[in-house]
Amino acid sequence: MNQQQIPFYLSQGNETELFQHAWNNQLPVMIKGPTGCGKTRFIEHMAAKLGRPLYTVSCHDDLTAADLVGRHLIGEQGTFWVDGPLTRAVREGAICYLDEVVEARKDTTVVIHPLTDDRRILPIERTGETLKAPPEFMLVVSYNPGYQNILKGMKPSTRQRFVGMTFDFPAPELEEEIIRRESGVDEKTAKALVKLGNALRVLKDHDLEEAASTRLLIYAARLIRSGMNNSDACLAAMAEPLTDDLETRGALMEVINISLPR
Repeated sequence: MNQQQIPFYLSQGNETELFQHAWNNQLPVMIKGPTGCGKTRFIEHMAAKLGRPLYTVSCHDDLTAADLVGRHLIGEQGTFWVDGPLTRAVREGAICYLDEVVEARKDTTVVIHPLTDDRRILPIERTGETLKAPPEFMLVVSYNPGYQNILKGMKPSTRQRFVGMTFDFPAPELEEEIIRRESGVDEKTAKALVKLGNALRVLKDHDLEEAASTRLLIYAARLIRSGMNNSDACLAAMAEPLTDDLETRGALMEVINISLPR
């Protein structure tokens, strides 16, 4: 595949090598990490690098097994079957990525179990078909451990079906390069934004429920690059998304204006 078609991703460690080995050995992968740290971009990068189609499913409370596997619909010619994204991925030898898998209902995630052991099969009860996954198929799931609780955690028996890797926000020098590449800002601005992001991350679990992500830093950088002043860009891209509390937002803006003057 042409390098220009591969989404930009800057490795933090051996994650690309590990993913490649997992794909070569037909092993499912589980990625843990905070929101906005690059999990989805990494999967997009690896799918393109491997030359495989990618089906991404954003999991939520109302996600059903039929949403993943497929369902019968009624049309002008009568009843017909429509594959869900998981079934299409198995048929095509694609990568199926279940984002924030712990948000899905427990009875939904059970359908992935036969694909995550040596059988690598997908039984479709409603049609009586059993699909055997080709060697190119790969199942990837991700979640944010910070959101886990008793009701929304991945069962140990499910976690042990996957090869795991933990993501975090990049080291400062890597994050600076990512921001420059993704937004086009100069080195000085990128460095200041990373310093600001790390200052705000210290506030997580104190005044903020969620840390300032690399994604938000990139959003702020793009606004600055397009001509918006630093303070307004960081208010819109960082302070507003991080909190609804006016007092907390004011405190964030104090940190922002000290770290990144107008």
